[in-house]
Amino acid sequence: MSEVSQSSKAKGKATTPAASMFELPKFEMPSFEMPQMEVPAAFREFAEKSVSQAKDTYERMRSAAEEATDVLEGTYATATKGAADYGLKVMEAIRANTNATFDFYADFVKVKSYSELVELSTSHARKQFEAMTAQSKDLAAIAQKVMTETAEPVKGSMTKAFKKVG
Repeated sequence: MSEVSQSSKAKGKATTPAASMFELPKFEMPSFEMPQMEVPAAFREFAEKSVSQAKDTYERMRSAAEEATDVLEGTYATATKGAADYGLKVMEAIRANTNATFDFYADFVKVKSYSELVELSTSHARKQFEAMTAQSKDLAAIAQKVMTETAEPVKGSMTKAFKKVG
């Protein structure tokens, strides 16, 4: 047992010098003094004027970017609402066309002669053509309205923003 305790003491002493080998050496950093230089007044004025112009340009660009972002957000909201309105109108047209088709088939089952069938088919085709024409006009009007409402603010704000920057 005494051998084990002696060997552990020897190991403990051996680890201490190894730990000191990995320490960083202590160096002092030299201090460099900056020489005193006199900057010409014209150069100082030029630098201050350049910084002032850069700040003004940055502020104009930031303002223009914020306005453009606001316009785009409004435009997306308008386009989304327009797309929803268009989709609702399409669903309304589908419902009307489906109901007209079911009505046609209900009347078709009641037909007793060939002449009634021709008259019913012709009448249904004419009504459907008129309905499709009206639905197409409505959808085109909605699409045109959405495009106008979406494009006009963007056009106006971009023109305004470029005038502000330039």
